[in-house]
Formats: sequence, C-alpha cells, structure tokens
Amino acid sequence: MSAPLLGGPPRVVSLGLDLFARTLESLDVPVVHLAWAPPAGGDPRLAALLERLEARAEAIERANTEALGRLTGGEPFVVDCRPAWEALELPERTVLHSGPPITWERMCEPVRAAVLCAIRYEEWAANDDAARALVERGAVKLEPCHHWRAVGPMAGILTRSMPVFVVENRAHGNKAYVTINEGLGKVLRYGANDESVVARLRWLATEAGPLLGAALRRSGGIDLRSLMAQALRMGDEMHQRNLAASALFVRALLPHAAHVADRHHALARLGEFLSGHDQFFLNLAMAAGKAMADPAAGVADSTLVTTLARNGTDFGIRVSGLGDRWFTAPVEMPVGLYLPGFGPEDANPDMGDSAIVETIGLGGGAMAASPAVARFLGAGGVHEAMAATAEIREICVGEHPIFRIPALDERGVPVGIDVRRVVETGVTPIINTGIASKKAGVGQVGAGVVRAPLGCFTAALEALAG
Repeated sequence: MSAPLLGGPPRVVSLGLDLFARTLESLDVPVVHLAWAPPAGGDPRLAALLERLEARAEAIERANTEALGRLTGGEPFVVDCRPAWEALELPERTVLHSGPPITWERMCEPVRAAVLCAIRYEEWAANDDAARALVERGAVKLEPCHHWRAVGPMAGILTRSMPVFVVENRAHGNKAYVTINEGLGKVLRYGANDESVVARLRWLATEAGPLLGAALRRSGGIDLRSLMAQALRMGDEMHQRNLAASALFVRALLPHAAHVADRHHALARLGEFLSGHDQFFLNLAMAAGKAMADPAAGVADSTLVTTLARNGTDFGIRVSGLGDRWFTAPVEMPVGLYLPGFGPEDANPDMGDSAIVETIGLGGGAMAASPAVARFLGAGGVHEAMAATAEIREICVGEHPIFRIPALDERGVPVGIDVRRVVETGVTPIINTGIASKKAGVGQVGAGVVRAPLGCFTAALEALAG
C-alpha cells in the first residue's frame, strides 16, 4: 500500500518568480527554487530564431568546439614595443579609436577631445580648432583599433608615433597591438587634453617606449598567459584589478631593462612610473586577449563572440561565424563608485576596447577570483563575486583550461560567450570598467560595472539564423 500523500513534511520546488520561495523560507519551510523563465523572455520572434538554429545544432556545436579551442589555446607573448608607424605600418593622419566604427558627428565629448589632443601631439595641427577642421574636412581619418589588429582602453586613441606593445600568439602566428598605459590622473584615454597629457605621451614615445622595447627584445618575450594565470590566483581579474599582474610583469621585465638602459636616469624614471601604477598591466591583458580571440574568428557556423567593444556611443560585438561584421546597440551607463566630488550625473556612457578581456573569460566573468572588485556591484564581497561568475557561466560554452579559480575548486573561468545562450536567457555579459567624465578635459571620475546591451546579441542572432 502506498504511503499517504501527507504522511511526511512537505517538499517544495518553486518555479519561476522567487516570491513563493521567499515566503516559504520565511516560514522555515525547506524549498528548492528554480529561476525559470520562458526562452528569450517569451518573445515569439526570437524564440523562432532560436528554434531555427536548433535545427543546425550539430554543426554549430562542432564549430563552437573549434572556435573555443582556438580561443583558449592561444599562447600570447609580449615581444617588443615600437612606434605604431613601424609595428602596424599606420599611415600619417590616421587616428584609431576604441569600439565599433563611428563618425565624428556621433562621437561623445571625451573621445572627441582625445582625438583632437592626439592630433596636436602628432603636430598635425597647432590647436584644437585647427585639429577639428582637419577632421571635419576628412584630412584626418578615423578608424577603430580593431580594424588594425589593435585595442585601446577607454577612448582607445592610437596614432603613428605612439609606441605600442607587440603581442605575438605563438600558437597561431598572429599579432596584436596596444599602447602603453599612461598611468593615473589626467590621461588621454579618459578625454583629458592639456599639455601635461601631451608631455607624458612624448616621454612614453621618446624614452619609456624605446627602453621597454629593448628590454623585451632582450628577454626573448614574456609569457603573458602564464603570468595572467598566476595573477588570477593572486586576486586579479585582469580588468578592474591588475595589481598582481603588474607586479609580476615588472619583476620579469626590470632585469632586462637594467641591462639595456643607457640613458642617464632613464631606468629610474621608468621604474618609478611602473612601481606607482597598479593598472599598468591592463593594456597588456587587452593585447593578450586580442591575440587570443582573433584566431577564433571566421569559423563557419560558430555562434561564439570574438569581440566586445564600446566607443562611448555604441556597444559592438563580432561573432566567429559572421567574420568582421559589427552588431551594435546604444551603449549603457556604468554603475559603481565615484571619486570625491563626482557622481552619476558626471559620467559618460561606457567606452573602450578593454572588454576584450571579458571575451576570453577574464574581467567580469572571473569576479569569483577577485572579491575585492565585487564592491563595484553594490554591497560587494565574496557572495556577489561568486554570483557574477556563476551567472556568466550560464551564457558560456566552456571553461578555460589555464585560467582557473582556486576558490571554485580549480574550475576554469567561464569562457566562450554564445549568442544563442545570451538571447535565450536574457543574461548579457557583465563588464568591469572605468568611468570617464562626460566633459572633455576632466578625465576619470570613477569605476564600476556595465552590462552589454541585449540588442547587439539579438541582431547577431538574426544574422546567424538568416
């Protein structure tokens, strides 16, 4: 004879909204809650697109396995630092910027200010009015860094005489490039544009860059993947926090710099600059991410994201199976902590190519390795950090074999953002970011997090299903 239905305590599974589960928990009733929602938020058009792709699931999974293997199998080494005209063959009167393509008229104020400052730095114009006239009549060309195998933080400005790190992916033979991180305070990447900005850029070009290049050439290349894996174990997530990675890089570099330095006090100036700059490694992490992600592009049928980038106006993604095509949507406002005297009303919408690190599983997706960064989510702490990584795992197809998190029993960071999973769940990548002033000349006003807009992913899904 079967046991009576009410012969024991109730066992409850709650589905969907958590109101019922929370009510039972308040009454000390054990409950298991499943946070279920209809696919694609119940949108029938998007659900139909997902169903259309499901018919090709076998081919897509094979392609995603191939793309993920390329993404996680990269071996980035920083091997040199040279002027952009030499490393990229960047021509005269070309200014590279972050994010997807954008016209001068649609650029936000801090990016415009950085473009004008770069033109003055290159001495193509004597002042901002003359620089603006060059841009407006097409005498200066504006292009995304990504179109030149490069990445740039925040405004992402890169011109021909600026020194760039050369990062070589020794597993696939491709290279990526990034400027030297300028440090803190008033800097070009945040839209600051006074003469102190230009003076620092010139010091990087004439002294720091050549010394870094000579040291790197003597080293034979520094293994960035191993360094990043170690820094992850030391509390960095390689976007908002690069304290350990910067220290590890300096330790690897300085012996070689000491051997090649031949200018009076040049090594001392470089050492002071590096030792006072906890975020120095960010640019190198970005170039490593670019070098690792590029080989994953162009895999037919793959639905994995190979680029996340923003320019202060638009957020853009690129998808492996769709090549170099951009899918854009209006960029979101970051939320986080502000420097004294500033608040959300001072902030510019998000910008920068630095979200390439989220593309390879670091940054927001690796928050569980860096609880200190979770304070930018609000209350902050270990619980929030773990939750952020768990959420991103829902939209990724795999785990990184090298980038592992000790606090999660050595599980790899979630990696391989899948357009299908983003649209199906409604979970968009969370990105750790700096916050720039919306006004030219001010610079950084805070740091926080931002979400990628869902519109990029729905547009890409339409293209994949078409």
